[in-house]
Amino acid sequence: MAAQSPTRRGTTPTGSKPSLEREPEGAIAGYLFKVIREQIPRTQEELAEELGVDKSTLQGWESGRRPLSSTRAGNLVAMRRKLVLLGAPPGLVDMLSTAMDADLLLGEILRAEPIRDRLREHPLAGWVLTRDTTHMIGWAVSGVLPGVVAAHSTIPAARRGPVSSSPLLEPGLRERFFHKVRTASDVAGTAGAEAALLRRQAWYLASYDRQWDAANWFDALRRRGALTANLDGWSPWWAEARSVAASLARQGDPSLLRDFINRSIADHDQAEAANLNYWAHWLGLDRRPQTDDCFMAERDRPAWDASALLRELAVRLDRAVEYTDLYVHSIWALILSRRNLLDSDPYVAQELAGRVGVLLDDGTLSSESRRKLESVYYGLRTSGYGV
Repeated sequence: MAAQSPTRRGTTPTGSKPSLEREPEGAIAGYLFKVIREQIPRTQEELAEELGVDKSTLQGWESGRRPLSSTRAGNLVAMRRKLVLLGAPPGLVDMLSTAMDADLLLGEILRAEPIRDRLREHPLAGWVLTRDTTHMIGWAVSGVLPGVVAAHSTIPAARRGPVSSSPLLEPGLRERFFHKVRTASDVAGTAGAEAALLRRQAWYLASYDRQWDAANWFDALRRRGALTANLDGWSPWWAEARSVAASLARQGDPSLLRDFINRSIADHDQAEAANLNYWAHWLGLDRRPQTDDCFMAERDRPAWDASALLRELAVRLDRAVEYTDLYVHSIWALILSRRNLLDSDPYVAQELAGRVGVLLDDGTLSSESRRKLESVYYGLRTSGYGV
């Protein structure tokens, strides 16, 4: 990922509103560190003594004024081990690296100036993001708690006084962030396939802005011919169309996502494989770093475990409300493509049966998702699960 030239603190990009807010340096990792401390639990003074650092150093980490990423690598490794020994949830400690990566990327996005003939240098143009990094950035720009953090911690819904309950950026910086990602997508709008990754990742991050009218914005892009329509099966533009559909679903409109599933995934073998490959990367099961979306077209010997993917999709099936149709289709397609998958992990199969039963009792399912879920449930019962 190419680093951008930093702008002097206190200055603003051309065309942006002036901002007096301090640019974040380690806000996400710092807040996660505070969450970890509270899970042990320790006061700042107690944990500083346990780690052998000054209280002011620890306060600097938690506030983001002293980024954890500036800590010497060896000291950081030792500190992470110490946190686990003190009783910190290993899953949260493991996420510190992701949080530091999100801090770095967030800062680069806030400073980046997209230039038409240098789009490959934009921080969103040369690295395919995973769910955890994306959700960490979303935590900072929208306050939405990442599922991986929620799963390993208990965070008070509200804290007394001025204490923040998330690493949410100040209003001026949030406005600047959303302005930056939308501007980047606009500049990349006519750049063709070389800027497809930048466009789709910018669109998805922009969908965290609840004050943004995504449907009207995407309609304007379509009218200008800058947006790929739904595609019949796989092509290099497929991932871009998927991100548009997912962005609108995040904004509360699932209609395009349902259409995309029916027209651009279902009954197209390579598109089905691309959908599962992308899930595996997004969920961190395929740990290979990716610099573009070409890996989605791979069909032979996928670099991920099907049982692990089924487990990750199953545990979120009845929680990811805006993406229910995509989860349902992906689980259905995964089971069809791996005939003995249900028997490879009976515990996951039993858990899946319970969640499928809950959704089938929900009257909000689309008719197509209901048909696929009933097929999955029949297969589970035939294999002896959910009885």
